[in-house]
Amino acid sequence: MADTTAHLDRGRDPAARADENRTSALIDVAAGVEQVASTTGRADLARRLEQTRSRLLDPDVRVVIVGEFKQGKSKLINALVNAPACPVDDDIATSVATSVGYAPEPSASVLVRESDASAALVRQSIPLGSVAEYVSERGNPGNERRIVSAEVLLPRELLRGGLKLVDSPGVGGLESFNALSTLSALSTAHAVLLVSDASQEYTEPEMQLLKHAMRISPNVAAVLAKTDLYPAWREILEIDRGHLDGIGDVPLYSVSSDLRLLAAERQDGSLNEESGFPALVAHLRRDVLAHAELVHERSAVHDLTSVVEQLAMSLRTELSSLLNPAGTPRMIAQLEAAKSRADEFRSRSARWQVTLTDGIADLIADMEHDLRDRLRKVQREAENAIDDGDPGPIWDQFSEWLSTRVVAAVSETFVWTDERAQWLSEEVAQLFADGEIALPRIAVGDTDGVLDPVEELAGLDPGRLNAAERIYIGVRGSYGGVLMVGLATGLVGLSLVNPFSLLAGVLVGRRAYREDMSARLSRRQHEAKTLVRRYIDDVSFQVGKQLKDRLRFVQRAGRDHFGAIADELHRSLSDALGVAKESAVNYTAQRDARVTQLRSELGRLEDFSRAIPPLPPVGAAPAPHEPESRHAQQAQQ
Repeated sequence: MADTTAHLDRGRDPAARADENRTSALIDVAAGVEQVASTTGRADLARRLEQTRSRLLDPDVRVVIVGEFKQGKSKLINALVNAPACPVDDDIATSVATSVGYAPEPSASVLVRESDASAALVRQSIPLGSVAEYVSERGNPGNERRIVSAEVLLPRELLRGGLKLVDSPGVGGLESFNALSTLSALSTAHAVLLVSDASQEYTEPEMQLLKHAMRISPNVAAVLAKTDLYPAWREILEIDRGHLDGIGDVPLYSVSSDLRLLAAERQDGSLNEESGFPALVAHLRRDVLAHAELVHERSAVHDLTSVVEQLAMSLRTELSSLLNPAGTPRMIAQLEAAKSRADEFRSRSARWQVTLTDGIADLIADMEHDLRDRLRKVQREAENAIDDGDPGPIWDQFSEWLSTRVVAAVSETFVWTDERAQWLSEEVAQLFADGEIALPRIAVGDTDGVLDPVEELAGLDPGRLNAAERIYIGVRGSYGGVLMVGLATGLVGLSLVNPFSLLAGVLVGRRAYREDMSARLSRRQHEAKTLVRRYIDDVSFQVGKQLKDRLRFVQRAGRDHFGAIADELHRSLSDALGVAKESAVNYTAQRDARVTQLRSELGRLEDFSRAIPPLPPVGAAPAPHEPESRHAQQAQQ
């Protein structure tokens, strides 16, 4: 499976090569400092640098491809990598998220849940050509195989830097709950591509999804697909661009996946330019991959600088004690004061601890109010719709509408909670170390499976009566009218059944039928409202519990993350203080040899510090580029 698109896409520019060299230098420095930390007994710092090296070696930059049903998402990924990684056909719909990443040899696997009641996941290898049997609705109807996700690995140059393309189920296609699965993927994405074909302008669900994506993901772009099938795609491009201008700075790329695949087959560079893919590939490389690498590098530089400083602290303290014994008491006093501040910093009364605890408590209360308020609005809309007519005959359509509205409400709450959780994490980091601490990424907005425990809306009697039932109701009502008027007219010599009694029976029977139908409608409306309230209550209970659990996880993760850094600093100060006290009482003849050894070790650490490559200033953007290719520029003509 050769990579025939590698030469069609533009090679990496000098800035990209400089990024690779910088990453390689950081990996080498991290390995060296990790070895020093291990030899000096600082296993905590060594573990920290081991995690740093792992992030640099495998950046795992996720780009989630989202959009409505049958918009060309899967074919877009196949065209990017020039391989049938994702199943594509007129009657195939993606039902399970599929990740496409890099490996020297092609392979495929699926992550399977052992049972519906189990949380255990098992990875199974599958044939590369059988992916459709696991991730499509036709091969895996209703996800009967319990597939959580699928992964396809290919030897592609575009994916080599850690880029992973995620094909998500359509949000407006098979089920409304796919919208929650898509939001789950967005919460862990480095970038998002919204795909819409050129048959029509953006729909309201697409615009809503785009707005959610912009609130969750730091990098969002739009793709207009299938331009080769629709001659009026230029008009749609301009209309879509107008929609995007109204919500923010979102680049728009017009592409043709079929032209891209044909260009790869013919090795035709001009046809590849016409497909519009070079601009999209440049966006993925410079605006997505390079940006994610820069974030990882900044985190690595901070970790390295912090660890080197902590390792050097003890060495400098001991060296100063040996070279300047008279100043040792003052240095010990300074270290004692610093250690006391570090002790306070680790305590539960520290400002960052209090801010984290109080912030989570406030966030849980606000989240519960927000969720209940949104669901109550949905409940009022549903009850008003029930009061306006008979819910029985249209209950299936009503249930689908209610599920869609509930999903939208839950999605809004998750997005809002995710934003607040990130804001709280940044506030705690600001209190901890002026915002220079690398934040752990907590996916509070992960909505995957959030409505799984909620039972579907129960069925409702449609209220349709057959002819026999209608006749029975009419006869039952008319009997009283015939009997009453027949007895009255019998006083004047008429028989029990006479024209007057029959007329009275018809009138009374008609009224009885109407009253019975009205009573049945009232019962159905009451039953429908009861079912809606029960469903809304179940959703509120399940979603509220899961959101509370995730916010508690944010609290624990933040406490453990910042607490571990505080512990590292406290141990470094304790070691430095112990060395200073020991040097003050153990002034021996080995002083000169120890000074030489300490200077040698400090020199090594300083060499590592100087080897840490400089990074671009904060906020520096990649080199600007025009998002439209020659294919898209024709829209301006």
